[in-house]
Amino acid sequence: MTTILVVEDEESLRAPLVFNLQRDGYDVLEAEDGERALAAVAESMPDAILLDLMLPGISGTEVCRRIRQDSEVPIIMVTAKDDVVDRIVGLEIGADDYVTKPYSYRELLARIRAVMRRQERKPSEVEDDEDVLKVGPILVRVDRHEVEVHGELVHLPLREFELLELLIRNVNRVLTRTQIINLVWGPDYVGDTKTLDVHVKRLRSRIEEDAKRPKLLQTVRGLGYKMVDPDA
Repeated sequence: MTTILVVEDEESLRAPLVFNLQRDGYDVLEAEDGERALAAVAESMPDAILLDLMLPGISGTEVCRRIRQDSEVPIIMVTAKDDVVDRIVGLEIGADDYVTKPYSYRELLARIRAVMRRQERKPSEVEDDEDVLKVGPILVRVDRHEVEVHGELVHLPLREFELLELLIRNVNRVLTRTQIINLVWGPDYVGDTKTLDVHVKRLRSRIEEDAKRPKLLQTVRGLGYKMVDPDA
């Protein structure tokens, strides 16, 4: 059974969410603050985490940062409608998605299912002739979930890895924001393109010599992004 950790300090929000998730067949863990959330993760690693950013004690962003040091478990942030800065910070430190309050349960469930499908994708689904991808200084071993840049191993969270893999498989081809979101986040993704832009920014910081003047992962204004092979 899939286990979801719900981290929410407001009982009036947490209780109905837990009820609905259990009704839909999920095993649910609860935490009302950051300290209890970290303890729950350490004791029994959940399959996904719904993480409110405004928590007493340890903040949601700090909880996310600590979890990402050891785990790639999918994390969906729950934020207030106007918490744009917190949302971006959360994505930059490794959250997979976000939903803003007030949200519909149907929307939240769609996001949970989407991140779970991505997490469950098996390396065996990758064809042998696509096992190793290379563009310029970047080497990707798909089955091992490994990335090297200039010969140095670089750790990428799952979403950034999938984004990099997609761009390299379509090297020198422009992919629109809609295409990328459909292929990486899934066709049922209901957020906006800012999530993609944040992930691109974070990916550039790991693969580019100068992230402010990218030569590999380039923006095509008005369309989307493309990976450029410097040796082509």
